Amino acid sequence: MNSSEATFSFEITTTAEGLARAGTITTAHGPIKTPCFIPVGTKATVKSVLPESMKALGAQALLANAYHLYLQPGADLLEEAGGLGRFMNWPGPTVTDSGGFQVLSLGVGFKKILAMDATTFRSDDVIADKKDRLAHVDQDGVTFKSHIDGSIHRFTPEISMQVQHQIGADIIFAFDECTTLHNTRKYQEAAVDRTSAWAKRCLEEHRRLTDMRKDHPYQALFGIIQGAQYEDLRRLAAKDLGSMSTSGISFDGFGIGGALDKRELGTIVSWVNQELPEGKPKHLLGIGAPEDLFIAVENGVDMFDCVLPSRIARTSAVFTMTGRFNLSNAPYRRQFAPIDDECDCYTCTNYTRAYLHHLFRSKEILAATLATIHNERFIVRLVEKMRQGLIDGTFSEIKNEFLAKYNIKRQNPD
Repeated sequence: MNSSEATFSFEITTTAEGLARAGTITTAHGPIKTPCFIPVGTKATVKSVLPESMKALGAQALLANAYHLYLQPGADLLEEAGGLGRFMNWPGPTVTDSGGFQVLSLGVGFKKILAMDATTFRSDDVIADKKDRLAHVDQDGVTFKSHIDGSIHRFTPEISMQVQHQIGADIIFAFDECTTLHNTRKYQEAAVDRTSAWAKRCLEEHRRLTDMRKDHPYQALFGIIQGAQYEDLRRLAAKDLGSMSTSGISFDGFGIGGALDKRELGTIVSWVNQELPEGKPKHLLGIGAPEDLFIAVENGVDMFDCVLPSRIARTSAVFTMTGRFNLSNAPYRRQFAPIDDECDCYTCTNYTRAYLHHLFRSKEILAATLATIHNERFIVRLVEKMRQGLIDGTFSEIKNEFLAKYNIKRQNPD
Protein backbone atom coordinates (compact mmCIF):
# COMPACT_ATOMS: atom_id res chain seq x y z
CA MET A 1 0.00 0.00 0.00
CA ASN A 2 1.27 3.51 0.76
CA SER A 3 1.88 5.74 3.73
CA SER A 4 -1.81 6.66 3.93
CA GLU A 5 -2.55 3.10 5.11
CA ALA A 6 -1.33 4.22 8.52
CA THR A 7 -4.51 6.31 8.80
CA PHE A 8 -6.51 3.12 9.50
CA SER A 9 -5.90 0.89 12.48
CA PHE A 10 -7.74 -0.99 15.22
CA GLU A 11 -6.57 -1.33 18.81
CA ILE A 12 -8.31 -3.54 21.35
CA THR A 13 -8.05 -1.73 24.66
CA THR A 14 -10.23 -3.94 26.87
CA THR A 15 -11.15 -7.61 26.68
CA ALA A 16 -14.14 -8.80 28.67
CA GLU A 17 -15.91 -12.10 29.28
CA GLY A 18 -16.31 -14.26 26.18
CA LEU A 19 -15.76 -12.42 22.90
CA ALA A 20 -16.73 -8.93 24.11
CA ARG A 21 -14.15 -6.15 23.86
CA ALA A 22 -13.69 -2.39 23.66
CA GLY A 23 -11.28 -0.66 21.34
CA THR A 24 -10.50 2.22 19.01
CA ILE A 25 -10.63 2.35 15.23
CA THR A 26 -8.46 5.08 13.73
CA THR A 27 -9.44 6.58 10.38
CA ALA A 28 -8.29 9.55 8.29
CA HIS A 29 -11.27 11.54 9.61
CA GLY A 30 -10.95 10.67 13.28
CA PRO A 31 -11.29 7.83 15.77
CA ILE A 32 -14.24 5.55 16.43
CA LYS A 33 -14.48 4.25 19.98
CA THR A 34 -15.90 0.74 19.96
CA PRO A 35 -18.33 -0.81 20.44
CA CYS A 36 -20.31 1.86 18.64
CA PHE A 37 -23.62 2.34 16.86
CA ILE A 38 -23.34 4.04 13.47
CA PRO A 39 -26.51 5.89 12.38
CA VAL A 40 -27.57 5.43 8.77
CA GLY A 41 -27.73 8.37 6.38
CA THR A 42 -28.74 6.39 3.29
CA LYS A 43 -28.62 9.22 0.74
CA ALA A 44 -25.91 11.29 2.49
CA THR A 45 -28.37 12.45 5.13
CA VAL A 46 -29.97 11.05 8.26
CA LYS A 47 -33.53 11.85 7.28
CA SER A 48 -34.84 15.10 8.83
CA VAL A 49 -31.73 15.76 10.99
CA LEU A 50 -28.80 18.12 10.39
CA PRO A 51 -25.30 16.56 10.39
CA GLU A 52 -24.42 19.07 13.14
CA SER A 53 -27.23 17.64 15.26
CA MET A 54 -25.94 14.11 14.69
CA LYS A 55 -22.52 15.22 15.91
CA ALA A 56 -24.07 16.91 18.97
CA LEU A 57 -25.98 13.78 19.98
CA GLY A 58 -22.77 11.74 19.99
CA ALA A 59 -22.69 9.95 16.64
CA GLN A 60 -19.08 9.01 15.87
CA ALA A 61 -19.59 8.01 12.22
CA LEU A 62 -22.34 7.87 9.62
CA LEU A 63 -23.11 5.16 7.06
CA ALA A 64 -24.44 5.87 3.56
CA ASN A 65 -25.64 3.57 0.82
CA ALA A 66 -23.43 3.10 -2.24
CA TYR A 67 -26.30 1.90 -4.42
CA HIS A 68 -28.46 4.96 -3.73
CA LEU A 69 -25.57 7.43 -4.08
CA TYR A 70 -24.49 5.77 -7.34
CA LEU A 71 -27.95 6.40 -8.79
CA GLN A 72 -28.35 9.87 -7.30
CA PRO A 73 -26.45 12.21 -7.32
CA GLY A 74 -23.73 9.96 -8.82
CA ALA A 75 -20.39 8.77 -7.44
CA ASP A 76 -18.48 11.09 -9.79
CA LEU A 77 -20.23 14.11 -8.33
CA LEU A 78 -19.33 13.08 -4.77
CA GLU A 79 -15.70 12.67 -5.81
CA GLU A 80 -15.77 16.13 -7.39
CA ALA A 81 -17.22 17.53 -4.15
CA GLY A 82 -14.29 16.14 -2.17
CA GLY A 83 -15.91 12.95 -0.93
CA LEU A 84 -18.96 11.94 1.05
CA GLY A 85 -18.05 13.69 4.30
CA ARG A 86 -17.32 17.03 2.69
CA PHE A 87 -20.39 16.79 0.44
CA MET A 88 -22.73 16.37 3.43
CA ASN A 89 -20.78 18.62 5.81
CA TRP A 90 -19.96 15.73 8.16
CA PRO A 91 -16.47 16.09 9.69
CA GLY A 92 -16.13 12.59 11.12
CA PRO A 93 -15.58 9.10 9.73
CA THR A 94 -17.92 7.76 7.05
CA VAL A 95 -18.88 4.26 5.93
CA THR A 96 -20.55 2.95 2.76
CA ASP A 97 -22.05 -0.45 2.16
CA SER A 98 -21.37 -2.26 -1.10
CA GLY A 99 -24.81 -2.41 -2.67
CA GLY A 100 -25.05 -6.12 -1.90
CA PHE A 101 -28.11 -5.70 0.30
CA GLN A 102 -29.91 -3.97 -2.56
CA VAL A 103 -29.41 -7.18 -4.56
CA LEU A 104 -31.62 -8.81 -1.92
CA SER A 105 -34.13 -6.00 -1.49
CA LEU A 106 -34.50 -5.30 -5.21
CA GLY A 107 -34.48 -8.99 -6.04
CA VAL A 108 -37.13 -10.17 -3.61
CA GLY A 109 -38.81 -6.98 -2.45
CA PHE A 110 -38.26 -7.39 1.30
CA LYS A 111 -36.93 -3.83 1.63
CA LYS A 112 -35.14 -3.28 4.95
CA ILE A 113 -36.15 -6.50 6.73
CA LEU A 114 -33.07 -8.48 7.79
CA ALA A 115 -34.57 -10.43 10.69
CA MET A 116 -36.67 -13.21 9.18
CA ASP A 117 -38.32 -16.43 10.27
CA ALA A 118 -36.24 -19.36 9.03
CA THR A 119 -38.99 -21.93 9.67
CA THR A 120 -41.65 -20.91 7.16
CA PHE A 121 -40.77 -22.03 3.63
CA ARG A 122 -37.90 -22.61 1.19
CA SER A 123 -37.72 -21.20 -2.33
CA ASP A 124 -34.95 -19.86 -4.55
CA ASP A 125 -37.49 -17.84 -6.52
CA VAL A 126 -38.90 -16.11 -3.45
CA ILE A 127 -40.48 -12.71 -4.05
CA ALA A 128 -42.38 -10.47 -1.65
CA ASP A 129 -46.11 -10.08 -2.18
CA LYS A 130 -47.06 -7.57 -4.88
CA LYS A 131 -43.40 -6.81 -5.69
CA ASP A 132 -41.49 -6.99 -8.97
CA ARG A 133 -38.02 -8.48 -9.26
CA LEU A 134 -35.67 -5.60 -10.10
CA ALA A 135 -32.31 -7.39 -9.75
CA HIS A 136 -30.86 -10.55 -11.28
CA VAL A 137 -27.70 -12.26 -10.02
CA ASP A 138 -25.19 -14.15 -12.17
CA GLN A 139 -21.67 -15.43 -11.51
CA ASP A 140 -20.05 -12.16 -12.61
CA GLY A 141 -22.30 -9.63 -10.86
CA VAL A 142 -25.81 -8.18 -10.74
CA THR A 143 -27.98 -6.49 -13.34
CA PHE A 144 -30.63 -4.26 -11.83
CA LYS A 145 -33.31 -1.77 -12.74
CA SER A 146 -33.22 1.68 -11.12
CA HIS A 147 -36.11 2.21 -8.73
CA ILE A 148 -35.97 5.90 -9.75
CA ASP A 149 -36.41 5.82 -13.52
CA GLY A 150 -36.35 2.18 -14.60
CA SER A 151 -32.95 2.42 -16.30
CA ILE A 152 -30.79 -0.72 -16.39
CA HIS A 153 -27.47 -0.85 -14.49
CA ARG A 154 -24.75 -3.37 -13.74
CA PHE A 155 -22.78 -3.92 -10.53
CA THR A 156 -19.76 -6.21 -10.44
CA PRO A 157 -17.18 -6.42 -7.64
CA GLU A 158 -14.94 -4.10 -9.64
CA ILE A 159 -17.68 -1.54 -10.26
CA SER A 160 -18.69 -1.59 -6.58
CA MET A 161 -15.09 -0.84 -5.61
CA GLN A 162 -14.83 1.94 -8.19
CA VAL A 163 -18.08 3.52 -7.00
CA GLN A 164 -17.09 3.35 -3.32
CA HIS A 165 -13.64 4.76 -3.98
CA GLN A 166 -15.24 7.70 -5.75
CA ILE A 167 -17.70 8.23 -2.89
CA GLY A 168 -14.68 8.34 -0.59
CA ALA A 169 -15.85 6.82 2.72
CA ASP A 170 -13.26 5.83 5.32
CA ILE A 171 -14.64 2.27 5.52
CA ILE A 172 -16.09 0.44 2.51
CA PHE A 173 -17.46 -3.07 2.06
CA ALA A 174 -16.77 -5.81 -0.46
CA PHE A 175 -19.56 -6.63 -2.89
CA ASP A 176 -21.54 -9.65 -1.68
CA GLU A 177 -24.72 -11.55 -2.37
CA CYS A 178 -27.13 -11.15 0.53
CA THR A 179 -29.61 -14.03 0.60
CA THR A 180 -32.91 -14.51 2.45
CA LEU A 181 -33.56 -17.20 5.02
CA HIS A 182 -36.13 -18.61 2.62
CA ASN A 183 -33.49 -19.68 0.07
CA THR A 184 -32.65 -23.37 -0.07
CA ARG A 185 -29.48 -24.82 1.42
CA LYS A 186 -28.16 -25.46 -2.10
CA TYR A 187 -28.60 -21.82 -3.04
CA GLN A 188 -26.97 -20.63 0.21
CA GLU A 189 -23.92 -22.75 -0.64
CA ALA A 190 -23.72 -21.23 -4.12
CA ALA A 191 -24.11 -17.70 -2.72
CA VAL A 192 -21.28 -18.25 -0.21
CA ASP A 193 -19.03 -19.46 -3.04
CA ARG A 194 -20.05 -16.52 -5.21
CA THR A 195 -19.44 -14.02 -2.39
CA SER A 196 -15.98 -15.55 -1.84
CA ALA A 197 -15.07 -15.19 -5.52
CA TRP A 198 -16.38 -11.61 -5.51
CA ALA A 199 -14.44 -10.84 -2.31
CA LYS A 200 -11.13 -11.78 -3.97
CA ARG A 201 -11.98 -9.60 -6.96
CA CYS A 202 -12.82 -6.73 -4.61
CA LEU A 203 -9.43 -7.05 -2.91
CA GLU A 204 -7.63 -6.98 -6.24
CA GLU A 205 -9.54 -3.96 -7.51
CA HIS A 206 -9.18 -2.21 -4.14
CA ARG A 207 -5.42 -2.64 -4.35
CA ARG A 208 -5.34 -1.26 -7.90
CA LEU A 209 -7.48 1.77 -7.04
CA THR A 210 -5.56 2.52 -3.84
CA ASP A 211 -2.27 2.52 -5.70
CA MET A 212 -3.78 4.70 -8.42
CA ARG A 213 -5.25 7.19 -5.92
CA LYS A 214 -2.26 7.80 -3.67
CA ASP A 215 -3.34 11.41 -3.17
CA HIS A 216 -6.54 10.25 -1.42
CA PRO A 217 -6.84 9.06 2.21
CA TYR A 218 -6.73 5.30 2.61
CA GLN A 219 -10.12 3.58 2.60
CA ALA A 220 -10.36 0.43 4.72
CA LEU A 221 -12.01 -2.54 2.99
CA PHE A 222 -14.19 -4.95 4.99
CA GLY A 223 -15.21 -8.39 3.70
CA ILE A 224 -18.76 -9.61 4.36
CA ILE A 225 -19.53 -13.01 5.88
CA GLN A 226 -22.63 -14.77 4.56
CA GLY A 227 -24.06 -18.25 5.24
CA ALA A 228 -27.54 -17.54 6.60
CA GLN A 229 -28.49 -19.77 9.56
CA TYR A 230 -26.07 -22.62 8.74
CA GLU A 231 -23.16 -23.06 11.15
CA ASP A 232 -20.87 -24.84 8.70
CA LEU A 233 -21.43 -22.20 6.00
CA ARG A 234 -20.91 -19.28 8.39
CA ARG A 235 -17.70 -20.80 9.77
CA LEU A 236 -16.48 -21.70 6.29
CA ALA A 237 -17.10 -18.16 5.02
CA ALA A 238 -15.40 -16.63 8.06
CA LYS A 239 -12.31 -18.83 7.69
CA ASP A 240 -12.18 -18.14 3.96
CA LEU A 241 -12.42 -14.34 4.10
CA GLY A 242 -10.47 -14.17 7.36
CA SER A 243 -7.42 -15.72 5.70
CA MET A 244 -7.99 -14.34 2.21
CA SER A 245 -5.05 -12.46 0.73
CA THR A 246 -4.42 -11.37 -2.83
CA SER A 247 -2.09 -8.86 -4.45
CA GLY A 248 -0.34 -8.67 -1.09
CA ILE A 249 -3.32 -7.38 0.90
CA SER A 250 -6.07 -8.77 3.10
CA PHE A 251 -9.29 -7.35 4.51
CA ASP A 252 -9.01 -4.57 7.11
CA GLY A 253 -12.12 -5.77 8.94
CA PHE A 254 -15.27 -7.79 8.44
CA GLY A 255 -19.00 -7.35 8.18
CA ILE A 256 -21.46 -9.98 9.34
CA GLY A 257 -24.21 -9.83 6.76
CA GLY A 258 -27.25 -11.57 5.41
CA ALA A 259 -30.69 -12.15 6.78
CA LEU A 260 -30.57 -13.53 10.32
CA ASP A 261 -33.05 -15.51 12.36
CA LYS A 262 -33.27 -13.08 15.28
CA ARG A 263 -33.76 -15.92 17.74
CA GLU A 264 -30.29 -17.22 16.78
CA LEU A 265 -28.51 -13.86 16.52
CA GLY A 266 -25.99 -14.43 19.30
CA THR A 267 -25.21 -17.96 18.19
CA ILE A 268 -24.62 -16.97 14.55
CA VAL A 269 -22.44 -13.99 15.49
CA SER A 270 -20.37 -16.14 17.85
CA TRP A 271 -19.76 -18.76 15.12
CA VAL A 272 -18.37 -16.08 12.86
CA ASN A 273 -16.29 -14.23 15.43
CA GLN A 274 -14.73 -17.44 16.72
CA GLU A 275 -13.24 -17.93 13.25
CA LEU A 276 -12.31 -14.38 12.19
CA PRO A 277 -8.93 -12.81 13.12
CA GLU A 278 -9.24 -11.38 16.62
CA GLY A 279 -7.30 -8.21 15.90
CA LYS A 280 -9.60 -6.85 13.19
CA PRO A 281 -12.90 -4.99 13.71
CA LYS A 282 -16.25 -6.72 13.15
CA HIS A 283 -19.35 -4.89 11.96
CA LEU A 284 -22.87 -6.34 12.26
CA LEU A 285 -24.85 -5.01 9.31
CA GLY A 286 -28.43 -3.79 9.68
CA ILE A 287 -29.17 -4.69 13.31
CA GLY A 288 -30.27 -1.95 15.74
CA ALA A 289 -32.95 -2.99 18.25
CA PRO A 290 -31.74 -2.29 21.83
CA GLU A 291 -32.03 -5.89 22.98
CA ASP A 292 -30.10 -7.13 19.94
CA LEU A 293 -27.19 -4.76 20.54
CA PHE A 294 -26.39 -6.32 23.90
CA ILE A 295 -26.31 -9.76 22.25
CA ALA A 296 -24.04 -8.45 19.51
CA VAL A 297 -21.56 -6.81 21.88
CA GLU A 298 -21.20 -9.81 24.16
CA ASN A 299 -20.48 -11.94 21.11
CA GLY A 300 -17.64 -9.79 19.82
CA VAL A 301 -19.23 -7.16 17.56
CA ASP A 302 -17.41 -3.82 17.47
CA MET A 303 -19.71 -1.78 15.20
CA PHE A 304 -23.28 -1.95 13.96
CA ASP A 305 -25.62 0.18 11.89
CA CYS A 306 -29.36 0.26 11.34
CA VAL A 307 -32.09 2.50 9.93
CA LEU A 308 -34.44 1.44 12.75
CA PRO A 309 -34.07 4.47 15.08
CA SER A 310 -34.72 7.02 12.35
CA ARG A 311 -37.30 4.98 10.44
CA ILE A 312 -39.60 4.32 13.39
CA ALA A 313 -39.17 7.91 14.62
CA ARG A 314 -40.96 9.13 11.50
CA THR A 315 -43.98 7.03 12.50
CA SER A 316 -43.94 8.59 16.02
CA ALA A 317 -42.39 5.48 17.67
CA VAL A 318 -39.77 6.33 20.30
CA PHE A 319 -37.50 4.37 22.63
CA THR A 320 -37.59 4.66 26.41
CA MET A 321 -35.85 2.70 29.14
CA THR A 322 -39.06 0.70 29.68
CA GLY A 323 -39.98 0.03 26.07
CA ARG A 324 -41.08 1.87 22.97
CA PHE A 325 -44.35 3.65 22.26
CA ASN A 326 -46.07 5.85 19.70
CA LEU A 327 -46.22 9.55 20.55
CA SER A 328 -49.22 10.07 18.28
CA ASN A 329 -51.42 7.89 20.49
CA ALA A 330 -54.13 9.59 22.56
CA PRO A 331 -52.66 9.04 26.07
CA TYR A 332 -49.79 11.45 25.35
CA ARG A 333 -51.89 14.47 24.38
CA ARG A 334 -51.66 15.96 27.87
CA GLN A 335 -48.39 14.51 29.14
CA PHE A 336 -46.09 17.46 29.82
CA ALA A 337 -43.02 15.32 30.48
CA PRO A 338 -40.07 14.37 28.28
CA ILE A 339 -40.15 11.22 26.18
CA ASP A 340 -37.79 9.56 28.68
CA ASP A 341 -36.85 11.04 32.06
CA GLU A 342 -33.42 9.38 31.85
CA CYS A 343 -32.53 10.75 28.39
CA ASP A 344 -30.20 13.72 27.98
CA CYS A 345 -30.96 14.42 24.31
CA TYR A 346 -31.91 17.84 22.92
CA THR A 347 -35.52 16.76 22.47
CA CYS A 348 -36.00 15.44 26.00
CA THR A 349 -34.24 18.50 27.45
CA ASN A 350 -36.50 20.98 25.67
CA TYR A 351 -39.80 19.39 24.62
CA THR A 352 -42.67 17.35 26.03
CA ARG A 353 -44.62 14.32 24.91
CA ALA A 354 -47.65 16.57 24.55
CA TYR A 355 -45.85 18.89 22.13
CA LEU A 356 -44.55 16.02 20.02
CA HIS A 357 -48.01 14.43 20.03
CA HIS A 358 -49.34 17.73 18.64
CA LEU A 359 -46.63 17.85 15.94
CA PHE A 360 -47.32 14.31 14.77
CA ARG A 361 -51.09 14.75 14.77
CA SER A 362 -50.63 18.00 12.84
CA LYS A 363 -48.24 16.31 10.40
CA GLU A 364 -45.55 18.90 11.06
CA ILE A 365 -42.05 18.17 9.70
CA LEU A 366 -40.47 19.08 13.03
CA ALA A 367 -42.04 15.98 14.56
CA ALA A 368 -39.70 13.69 12.61
CA THR A 369 -36.67 15.82 13.46
CA LEU A 370 -37.24 15.83 17.22
CA ALA A 371 -38.22 12.16 17.42
CA THR A 372 -35.21 11.09 15.33
CA ILE A 373 -32.81 13.08 17.50
CA HIS A 374 -34.19 11.30 20.55
CA ASN A 375 -34.08 7.78 19.06
CA GLU A 376 -30.57 8.16 17.67
CA ARG A 377 -29.28 9.58 20.95
CA PHE A 378 -31.02 6.80 22.90
CA ILE A 379 -29.19 4.08 20.94
CA VAL A 380 -25.85 5.93 20.79
CA ARG A 381 -25.97 6.56 24.55
CA LEU A 382 -26.97 2.97 25.30
CA VAL A 383 -23.96 1.65 23.38
CA GLU A 384 -21.74 4.22 25.12
CA LYS A 385 -22.90 2.70 28.42
CA MET A 386 -22.08 -0.78 27.11
CA ARG A 387 -18.58 0.33 26.17
CA GLN A 388 -18.00 1.88 29.58
CA GLY A 389 -19.38 -1.26 31.19
CA LEU A 390 -16.83 -3.36 29.32
CA ILE A 391 -14.05 -1.07 30.53
CA ASP A 392 -15.33 -1.02 34.13
CA GLY A 393 -16.25 -4.71 34.26
CA THR A 394 -19.95 -3.94 34.76
CA PHE A 395 -21.33 -4.89 31.32
CA SER A 396 -23.40 -7.82 32.66
CA GLU A 397 -24.98 -5.65 35.33
CA ILE A 398 -25.87 -2.95 32.77
CA LYS A 399 -27.36 -5.56 30.45
CA ASN A 400 -29.41 -7.27 33.16
CA GLU A 401 -30.68 -3.97 34.57
CA PHE A 402 -31.72 -2.71 31.15
CA LEU A 403 -33.43 -5.89 30.00
CA ALA A 404 -35.27 -6.21 33.32
CA LYS A 405 -36.96 -2.86 32.67
CA TYR A 406 -37.17 -2.86 28.87
CA ASN A 407 -40.32 -4.55 27.65
CA ILE A 408 -39.87 -5.41 23.99
CA LYS A 409 -43.61 -5.69 23.37
CA ARG A 410 -44.70 -2.82 25.58
CA GLN A 411 -46.27 -0.01 23.55
CA ASN A 412 -47.54 2.35 26.24
CA PRO A 413 -45.02 2.89 29.08
CA ASP A 414 -46.10 5.13 31.94
